[in-house]
Amino acid sequence: MDRMENVLLHPAFFGPISHYVLFACSKGTLFEVCDNFQKQTYRNRCYIYGPNGRQLLTVPVRHSGTDGRQKTREVKIDNSFAWQKIVIKSLEAAYRSSPFFEFYEDEVLGIFGERHELLTELNLHAFEVVCNCLQLEPEVEYTEAYAEVYEQGRDFRKFIDAKSKDELSFAAYTQVFDGKQGFLPNLSILDLLFNEGTNALAYLKKHCFLFI
Repeated sequence: MDRMENVLLHPAFFGPISHYVLFACSKGTLFEVCDNFQKQTYRNRCYIYGPNGRQLLTVPVRHSGTDGRQKTREVKIDNSFAWQKIVIKSLEAAYRSSPFFEFYEDEVLGIFGERHELLTELNLHAFEVVCNCLQLEPEVEYTEAYAEVYEQGRDFRKFIDAKSKDELSFAAYTQVFDGKQGFLPNLSILDLLFNEGTNALAYLKKHCFLFI
């Protein structure tokens, strides 16, 4: 399989499957870390398949700056309450009965046993853990300054918008609660990992055609 050229993406909080298709199918990844933080994006949220359908998980952040602007790499997590326990409880309710939850449980939930001060630090840690679970070894670099135009590859920074409705077509796989609401596509990579396990990487690579 010919891999696509380098891609530019934002580090996300357990980003959607589409992000990981790009990681699996590209020659290298450049993470945007010099942009301004924006609300309602995958920077600090992800969607899983919970008992009642599509469920939002968020990482609370502390906003600073008088002009309302703040570099994403400087955004601090609001650890004034135990948000980690809420995320863990939600993941357990959603995936405890999935085929591969126990296989990856220690690695994934272990992330929330550590105290992260910066959002980007958390997201990159999550990315590293997921790649390890997928047995994926992407070549990663980081931006040194923000640029409107990216000339060294393909720019997928718009994929960080959690509200945008993409038209990508993903093949269905068995989900824990699909008997209730059917197949929900492009959820957090955790949904694919817990349900498909060792087949997850092959699933990602089968969807390279979406971007090539």
